[in-house]
Amino acid sequence: MSHVFENTRYSVLDLSPIVEGGTAAQSYRSTVDLARRAEERGYERFWLAEHHNMPFIGSSATSVLIGHVAGATSSIRVGSGGIMLPNHAPLMVAEQFGTLATLYPNRIDLGLGRAPGTDQPTMQALRRSSKSDGHDFPQMLTELRQYLDSQLAPDHPRIRAIPGQGTDVPIWLLGSSGFSAQLAGQLGLPFAFASHFSPDNTIPAMNLYRESFQPSHVLDEPYGMVCANVIAADTDDEADYLSTTMMQQFLNMVRGTEMKLQPPVENMDRIWNENEKFSIQRQLGSSIVGGPEKVKNGLHRFLQDTQADEIMINAQIYDAEARLRSYDIAADIMNGQK
Repeated sequence: MSHVFENTRYSVLDLSPIVEGGTAAQSYRSTVDLARRAEERGYERFWLAEHHNMPFIGSSATSVLIGHVAGATSSIRVGSGGIMLPNHAPLMVAEQFGTLATLYPNRIDLGLGRAPGTDQPTMQALRRSSKSDGHDFPQMLTELRQYLDSQLAPDHPRIRAIPGQGTDVPIWLLGSSGFSAQLAGQLGLPFAFASHFSPDNTIPAMNLYRESFQPSHVLDEPYGMVCANVIAADTDDEADYLSTTMMQQFLNMVRGTEMKLQPPVENMDRIWNENEKFSIQRQLGSSIVGGPEKVKNGLHRFLQDTQADEIMINAQIYDAEARLRSYDIAADIMNGQK
């Protein structure tokens, strides 16, 4: 079992959750605390995700928060999981991440998605066309890569990203379906899959990525990462209790209820109906919840099934100390200490 863990890097996905009774300022302090702990515990990278108009997510200005976290740490890679490229002009993304890469050399990652990360009215507020379905994502990606990648830049460009040009910020494609998996493979880029909310597509997408892969100046062979919800505690019962925060988050999204991240509850059956329970449990099907032994077995099985090179851990936990403890337990397992 330890062989799987020895050969797998592990990382953090953080949404800078804003909890009930808390503020965005407090969530940013918790994010920095988690990033520093992750750096101490050997996590490879710390990514923040772009979402908009969601009361429980504080990472909407993703590049700003990446800079804040990078400035508060010293060695861990910091990046986006991801920037939703169709929400932005590629030049502006190149300038922002070129600036970050200049301030924090060899520490910045640029993970890109093609979904809006929000609802239709907010898309319009972002000046993103309601007709946009991400079909132009490959063209936008090409433009962005030419601004950042020294090997892809035109000889005499009329428009340059300053700073940004030639910084070679590593670009990842993110996805919850086969589109980005295939594109990442064809372009020879690293790929990260959102198993934490799209578990059924995980293995087909990872297989498609590997089958589509063509070596590039970026990668000689495929490099795939999977993101999973991992909620660990000292006992199975405690972890099950903590996980009800995540379940309530997804339930509120299904219902269209706008709320901050809710404290855990003793019994979800008092909150959801049977249809909601079935839907959410399926969407959270790859989640790994439990005490150290249960989480160890779950991580081992998940990594064997996906053959991922890296796992990114998401933990939507209400209590900040319990969240730190969860990531500590996961690190101990990945380091072979549990």
